[in-house]
Amino acid sequence: MTHFLTAVNAVIPFLIYMAFGYVIKASGLMDEAFMKRLNSLIFQAFYPIMMFYNLYQNAGVHLNMGKLVLVGMLGEIALLALLMLIVPKLEKENTRRGVLIQAIYRSNFVLFAVPLTENIFGASGLAMTSMMVAIVVPFYNATAVVILEYFRGGKLELGKLVRKVLTNPLIFGAIVGGIFILLKIQLPECIEKPVSQFSALTTPLALFILGGSLQFSSLKKNLPAIIPAVSMKLVIVPAVMLAVSIIAGMQPLERFVMLTMFATPTAAASFPMAQNMGGDGKLAGELVACSTTASVVTIFLWVFVLKSAGLI
Repeated sequence: MTHFLTAVNAVIPFLIYMAFGYVIKASGLMDEAFMKRLNSLIFQAFYPIMMFYNLYQNAGVHLNMGKLVLVGMLGEIALLALLMLIVPKLEKENTRRGVLIQAIYRSNFVLFAVPLTENIFGASGLAMTSMMVAIVVPFYNATAVVILEYFRGGKLELGKLVRKVLTNPLIFGAIVGGIFILLKIQLPECIEKPVSQFSALTTPLALFILGGSLQFSSLKKNLPAIIPAVSMKLVIVPAVMLAVSIIAGMQPLERFVMLTMFATPTAAASFPMAQNMGGDGKLAGELVACSTTASVVTIFLWVFVLKSAGLI
């Protein structure tokens, strides 16, 4: 019963935030244009503060992340390589190939990993999660641009790619947090308090907007592609990586952080990116919507199983 309640407490807040956003959008209190502006505001202004504060508040915590970084990133690279080989054999349209690949390997790691880890391990797990976010996000951003550009038949400009990664608000927040830690800069209490409160606002707001953005307009047509992609994203790939983490002898926190890299839903950013880079925007949006909705169940089951098995 204890493990069941732990799983419920980890997942139900996500469901409430998203359901509230969906209901508010359906009621007409906010429209598409408002959601896009608010989403941009959260990404540009709130995420950097969250990244900064998650690192700042854990200054002095010793992190041994070599195994997590090595296994996690090798897993991401291997998964991406396999998808680049397999998906083009199963899907004939270039506009859908990049979208499907992105949906399976690119997780909403930022939005789900930090609160999930905090729910299970408390504040002590935030530093490791935030450092992994700072490593994984540039990888996601860079490879997603390369993949979508490749299937569009365009030419990749390395300078623009590097600039886009370095100016990502999440990376900026992590860099500033790292500077504060290295220089041992202490914020005055009157500044630290609002910074912590802005950081705490980020996840509820982002999940609220995600819930309001869920779209299922052409679901029936795309279902033959969505079902296997979401199954791979939320069940098959996480199961393989969980087995790898056990073989590699990871500690519970390391194992859970890596699991959130692979078991969380498709990144919300994959939808606008596909729209703007010649991909099938409707398919991308529905993959985000379906994986996000299904993840409420699958994440609950992952947490329950791992807790029951004593793996986290």
